[in-house]
Amino acid sequence: MRIKKCTMKDLPILQDISYETFYETFSNQNSPENMKAYLDKAFNQKQLTKELSNDSSHFFFVYVNDEVAGYLKVNTDDAQTETMGYEALEIERIYIKSKFQRHGLGQDLLEKAMEMAVKNHKKKIWLGVWEKNEKAIAFYKKMGFVHTGSHSFFMGDEEQTDLIMTKSIV
Repeated sequence: MRIKKCTMKDLPILQDISYETFYETFSNQNSPENMKAYLDKAFNQKQLTKELSNDSSHFFFVYVNDEVAGYLKVNTDDAQTETMGYEALEIERIYIKSKFQRHGLGQDLLEKAMEMAVKNHKKKIWLGVWEKNEKAIAFYKKMGFVHTGSHSFFMGDEEQTDLIMTKSIV
């Protein structure tokens, strides 16, 4: 296992892993129309280029051998999707291909996010997780995150609720 920071030259790989992991994770719980609408909006080349170009957003791939097994996106400062202040770091995306799940890669990426938070003198790390994603919620609780709020998330035209989970950095 190794973790590598993404650059603009990684855009095609980032787009592929984003589509694949999001689809694997949520397609069985959402309509095909809403999945397509979200995937087309969130992971098109223009949108991902904008995100990769933002100095307050950082993407990392996790590799198993030479295969990209998943990725992490963290945001600081104004790139955060909620106003959490400059003392916070957001994990916006953490996705692992299904065939690589339960191998500790999610924990490795979470540790990378924690490392970045500490290095950048952040006091808390937070994320939003779909209220129906019980597996992820259990994982984050195990990793020390607590439910501190919620916000709306739109999957196509369907409004869903994400739980906001936070962990203090001591």
